Amino acid sequence: MTIARDWNTQEPAGVGYVLEFDVDEEFLAQYQEHQVGSKIHTEYWIPAADLAHFNEHIVGQIRIVERFGSS
Repeated sequence: MTIARDWNTQEPAGVGYVLEFDVDEEFLAQYQEHQVGSKIHTEYWIPAADLAHFNEHIVGQIRIVERFGSS
């Protein structure tokens, strides 16, 4: 949430969203989780070339958890 709240709300965008979704665990296991910043900030790095394949492995719906910023 830190990135959406503190970085994405800066101009010109002015709005940041936190999204939540599930991904097939067997598919996701081929990627490593990386620490970015402090140890509470982790993410999977999915190469752009794999993005379409990644999207096919999203399970269920994408949910908006939080919204930060103007209007």
